[in-house]
Amino acid sequence: MTTTLQPQPVLPATTPEPVPPARKKRRKGKAYETRTLVSPLSLRTWHGKLVYWTVLVVVVVGFTIAFVFPLYWMVTGALKSPDELAQIPPSFFPKDYDFGVYKEAWEQLQLGVFLRNTALYAGGAWLFTLLVDVTAAYALSKLRPFFGKLILGLMLATLMIPPMVLLLPTYLVAKDVPLFGFNLLNTPWAIWLPAAANGFFIFLLKRFFDSIPRELLEAAEIDGASPVRILWSIVLPVSRPILGVVSILSVVTVWKDFVWPLLVLPETDKMSISVGIASLSAQMPQNVLIASLVIASLPTILVFFVFQRSIMAGLTAGSLKG
Repeated sequence: MTTTLQPQPVLPATTPEPVPPARKKRRKGKAYETRTLVSPLSLRTWHGKLVYWTVLVVVVVGFTIAFVFPLYWMVTGALKSPDELAQIPPSFFPKDYDFGVYKEAWEQLQLGVFLRNTALYAGGAWLFTLLVDVTAAYALSKLRPFFGKLILGLMLATLMIPPMVLLLPTYLVAKDVPLFGFNLLNTPWAIWLPAAANGFFIFLLKRFFDSIPRELLEAAEIDGASPVRILWSIVLPVSRPILGVVSILSVVTVWKDFVWPLLVLPETDKMSISVGIASLSAQMPQNVLIASLVIASLPTILVFFVFQRSIMAGLTAGSLKG
């Protein structure tokens, strides 16, 4: 028996319908829009723009006046006469601009000697700060000694102690150094050594060193570099931002310090600028005294304006990883 196969009808080719893309499900309870105090829709209206710019201008101008006005009052006060300084209510603008008062302040208060002493103290403190704090932060960050976290915690705990509490024990140590018996009073060492160990600087440096890739240091170790060589050739070159911040803060701290130099540097020819002006202020006219304060403030103000970008970049460096 033979079976005959019937030909199957050929169906016309059809184009498959496109599948619509799956819609992304929006998670409930999660806001995808940026939440701000003032919505973007409100800022498009004239009323919203008026309120926004009014608040912005008032806040910016208010904070600017609060910070700049003391400097303006100090500079203009030096240009006024003693009688004009004593009048009530005070005048905001001097009647006669006498710039010779700055020369008088420089000569009568011996500001050249005090500035030279302060520059010596600040420069030495800067060198010892980098030497001690950089090596300590590098050891805690990369060498990872035993009880490293405990040591760092004890260093940070010193920041919780008021500085006035540490004045007496630090003075006794400077007067008679334990085990050595040295008397550091009336010497720059009394300023340099206490300024060298700073828990805040060590914390800043350690945070930055932690952000340096470990693989970079391991590659140097494979090549035979010692820990000191790694610190000098690899870590320090990439740590310029934070080193700049620590340098500026250490110099400014020594420059503006008053109580500690007053205790350890009693001789007149070795006083810092702040102590020297205060010691001679009783026998000087008020406008001459204010002029000396302006001269003493100029170095730190110039340092801030020149290195303000480095300060902000160094403080934020190492805070984020990735």
